[in-house]
Amino acid sequence: MKKIIVFILLAIVACSCGHVTFNMSGARFGSAKTCQVVYFENRADIVNPRLTALITDALKEKIQKSSSLRLVNSNADVTFEGEITGYSVQPQQVTAAGSAAKDRLTITVKVKFTNEVDTELSYDKSFSRFQECTAGSFSSSEGQMVDNILEELMEDIYNEAFATW
Repeated sequence: MKKIIVFILLAIVACSCGHVTFNMSGARFGSAKTCQVVYFENRADIVNPRLTALITDALKEKIQKSSSLRLVNSNADVTFEGEITGYSVQPQQVTAAGSAAKDRLTITVKVKFTNEVDTELSYDKSFSRFQECTAGSFSSSEGQMVDNILEELMEDIYNEAFATW
C-alpha cells in the first residue's frame, strides 16, 4: 500500500512540472515542440561529396529517434545549423621502417544550436571525432569509418543541446 501511495505522489509531482519534458535518455526539451535542421555546408579542404547529406540526415534521424520533437522546415523552437570544417586523413603510428601503420580520418563540424524557448541553452561549438584503419586500407574502410564517426558526432551534438547530466 505504501508503494502505491509513493508512486501516486511521484506521478502527481511529475505532472505538476509541466514546463519541462524528460525522456528515458535524460534529455530536456522544455516547452520546445519543433526542431529544424538546416543543411550543413561543406567547407572542409577535402570534400567528401556525400558528407553534407549524410550529416544533415544523421542529425534529423537522431532527433526523430531520441526525442518527441517534430521536424519542421522553418519557425522552429530549436534549430541546428552548421558546416563541415574538417575532413582529413593523417598517418599514425609510424613503424621502425618509417611507414605509417595506421591512417586516421578526422571529421570536424561547427554547429550553431539556437533554442528560442530557452536561449541560455543555445550554443555555437565545434565537434570533432576520428577513426583509425590499417594504413593502405583507407579507400575500402572510408564508408564504415564515416558512419562510425557520424554516429559519435550526432551523440555529441545532441547531448550538448539536450542532455541534463
